[in-house]
Amino acid sequence: MVATADKLVAMMRAAGQGRAGGLMLGHNSSVSAGNLRATLMNWRQAYPDVEVECVEADRSVLLAGLDTAEIDIAILMGTPSRDGFRCEPLWSERMLVALPASHPLAERDAVHWTDLRNEHFFLPAADPGPEIRDMLLGRLAISGGKPDIRMTQASRETVLSILGGSSGVSIVCEGSTGAIYPDVVYRPIHGEQGPALTGYAGCWRDDNGNPALHRFLGFIKTRYALSFDFSKRFQ
Repeated sequence: MVATADKLVAMMRAAGQGRAGGLMLGHNSSVSAGNLRATLMNWRQAYPDVEVECVEADRSVLLAGLDTAEIDIAILMGTPSRDGFRCEPLWSERMLVALPASHPLAERDAVHWTDLRNEHFFLPAADPGPEIRDMLLGRLAISGGKPDIRMTQASRETVLSILGGSSGVSIVCEGSTGAIYPDVVYRPIHGEQGPALTGYAGCWRDDNGNPALHRFLGFIKTRYALSFDFSKRFQ
């Protein structure tokens, strides 16, 4: 009985310190590669007693989940902002063009924005498709291009699965490149200043008292040498 009681006390102490318990994490982009996947893998090694449940959904759904406290933290592409939430930049990742293997640009090690002016683009209507579309419009407008962009109701996976048999291309974030699709290759996009990058931000509620969330925020802050402030009560 004493051993059982001691074990229970230890478990409660671990949960109170954020070393055990649960964390609900939302995201709106793929985790087949990239920093989010690496972060989750390393977190699970460091804190195996914290059960992390991931929810992939559109930005509006994830922000609503934060509002109702169903989600502890949402990691989103771009620079989101919304009253009532903390949103802090976390990291940047490369943007790549997904090409049919037979496409002439597939022979290159890297592709420039100007090379894409006359291409036909296929993007999912779901997140992060609209964010990528807006970035694409901005980048190609600078070079005088009028991109032909088709937003489809198909998923990101479906778009890439059928891309190899088409004459179109797609734009993906680095986190999507861990998945291999038939006759599709990825090539990094470069601009005038070097590789094209997109940022990611983490959003959470300051009044969220989940110790695992505070432990996770500290973990990310240390891993990426970030400077944002948050309650250190549970560190």
